[in-house]
Amino acid sequence: MEKVLILSLMVFLLINFANNGCAKTSKQDSPISEPIKFKTFQYIDKEGIGIEAFRMLIPSDWKFDGKIYWLLDNPAMPAVSAFKVTNTKGSEELEVFPNQMYFWSTNPLTLSLKPVGSRYFGAEVRQPVGPLEFLQTILIPKARNNVSNLRIVEKELVPELARQLSKMQQTPGITTTADAGKMKVEYQLNGKLYEEVFFAVIESMTYPIQSIYGVTANTNWMGDYLFSFKAEKGKLDASAKIFQAMVSSFQLNPQWFNKYNQLVEFLIRNQIQQIQTIGQISRIISQTSNEISDMMMETYQNRQSAYDRISENFSQAIRGVDSYYNPIEQRNIELPSGYKNAWTNSLGEYILSDDPTYNPNIGSNLNWQKMELKQQ
Repeated sequence: MEKVLILSLMVFLLINFANNGCAKTSKQDSPISEPIKFKTFQYIDKEGIGIEAFRMLIPSDWKFDGKIYWLLDNPAMPAVSAFKVTNTKGSEELEVFPNQMYFWSTNPLTLSLKPVGSRYFGAEVRQPVGPLEFLQTILIPKARNNVSNLRIVEKELVPELARQLSKMQQTPGITTTADAGKMKVEYQLNGKLYEEVFFAVIESMTYPIQSIYGVTANTNWMGDYLFSFKAEKGKLDASAKIFQAMVSSFQLNPQWFNKYNQLVEFLIRNQIQQIQTIGQISRIISQTSNEISDMMMETYQNRQSAYDRISENFSQAIRGVDSYYNPIEQRNIELPSGYKNAWTNSLGEYILSDDPTYNPNIGSNLNWQKMELKQQ
């Protein structure tokens, strides 16, 4: 269940987009540009677990809008995230869509009791589809039902993801699959022409069931890692490095992850099909342990490491971000490439500039410390 909010896979997909569609810039040949400032945004899950759920870097003049939604009818996925990070001075926007869970069965009796479109433990009953069909027939029509003249410009599968995920540990008797795809569209909105790239991963888990019809199969499948980035036509590629910096900075709070997984285990173990109130979630969470089990942390780290390796492999092809050492937090941080100087302060803010005369300490009461660029 750690896939609910772990967005490190987005780094891999975003680099894949940059590798195939973004203009590459040279640090030596680029003209001096205005400094760019990032701030650390922290999201507190006030309605559910009550602590920080995640944090990420966003440009200081961009706006975060969204939340974690707690679902009362889905014990296997009681929380989903949905948010936008928008440039307040432009059209650029990163959007994360809520994960979508589905159920399917080859058992005719099961489908007669739970027909297509109904709910089975909170999951919509629907036959599995691939990532491109999911984007074209499910996600995009729902997410962009207010636009006109929408057309698909590009679409492709991302087979590298499936190869990497196939190396993850498999459960005997259960068949798991994972496929990823991306789709670029253009449309008109409020008299302007936009271009937007959508990404989706389809994961499935199929297991045999003995029935009166013999051995049939049930499939739990999910559309996850659903996100997009958009801008007015002609401006999307230029923003890829900023999008990548935001995504690569995303950090899920292990304590939130720990309590969330304990909640899911409790709901499934007790076969709770529907939570009556948010207060019931709070009471269950109050009984969970703050200690993170070795097994849970190993699961978290293994999944995170797998996606980190994917990101690193593609980073060798194009470096949309550079790695700097933050002397205050004593850790590495990835920021957009193409700048000669970077500073940070104790508030978790960052400034990038390629102007050799620029110094953020001039005229500021904050202590900006210069960061060293890590050699690749």
